[in-house]
Amino acid sequence: MINSTVLEVAIGLVFCYAFVALIVSSINEAIASALKLRSKNLLEGIKSLLNDHQLEGLALNLYNHALVNPRAPGTAITAKDIKNKPSYIEPKNFAISLIESIQTTPGNFKQLGEDINAIQDAQLRLLLQGMYTRASGDIDNLQTQLSAWFDAGMDRVSGDYKRQSQLFCFLIALVISVVLNVDSIHLFKTLWEHPAIALQITTLQSNANADGIDQLNQLSEKLMGLPIGWQAPYNVGPTAFAGWLITASAALFGAPFWFDLLQKLVRLRGTGVKPDRSNQAEPLVKSGIATSNAVSQPVQSTELADERNAIVALHSERNKEDESYRPVQPEERW
Repeated sequence: MINSTVLEVAIGLVFCYAFVALIVSSINEAIASALKLRSKNLLEGIKSLLNDHQLEGLALNLYNHALVNPRAPGTAITAKDIKNKPSYIEPKNFAISLIESIQTTPGNFKQLGEDINAIQDAQLRLLLQGMYTRASGDIDNLQTQLSAWFDAGMDRVSGDYKRQSQLFCFLIALVISVVLNVDSIHLFKTLWEHPAIALQITTLQSNANADGIDQLNQLSEKLMGLPIGWQAPYNVGPTAFAGWLITASAALFGAPFWFDLLQKLVRLRGTGVKPDRSNQAEPLVKSGIATSNAVSQPVQSTELADERNAIVALHSERNKEDESYRPVQPEERW
């Protein structure tokens, strides 16, 4: 296990940011659902895509189609008459609905070209005429082109909605930071000083006396105090505003990002240092065998040398007593 003050502080900050980001995302989703921001944003995107900003022509006919808005009766005359606006439209359904809203004779591809030529908006008419020509009489090809055009337009609409949502999330996070006093700078200082305060408390407890009781109580209160929330005395200054802005900015990364980072930090904290196996001794059985062989070899060599010297000495004595005895030659010795 890794016991590092830096790691402990990082875990505390990441947990706080994940908590704030989770609250922000929940509040933002609730507001978007209550105000129907997605459906309104989609409607504005359709109006811009078809150049029908007043919702009096092709965009209105599209929203009256059952494939686009199946929960509406299809009798809307103005934007206020459109009930239960959809928050998502399938690209294929958009293509089919647009073709059926334009054509006067269903199933007649040639008549569809004349209906496209009758569109009053010049930009939209030119675009649809090019798609109609490239389709070469294939209605499926025309639907594919319309679907791709719709996807490209919705990508821009989605980008606008995300930027708007990011602004709302930042404002919500800033309000939460101020209300709960989630000051990142104060939080960092508190988490950084906790290990030192705990060590001082341990030292004072081991050397307790009458003079150190008051100091021990003060340190205990400081250690048990929460690093967030409003506590007297209230100190609000430039540092607090900077800490609130840091917390609000960190919440924009989203709760999934911070929870994933928190999981990695906790796993790192519990892993610890990898043990070094290079200097470990060999198994006991093998070590015992090697030691036995190493000891026995010198013993065997000494015994052979003594036996050899004794035999040589015996032959030398025989040679002195009997001259006919053949002496032992040096090269014949061991």
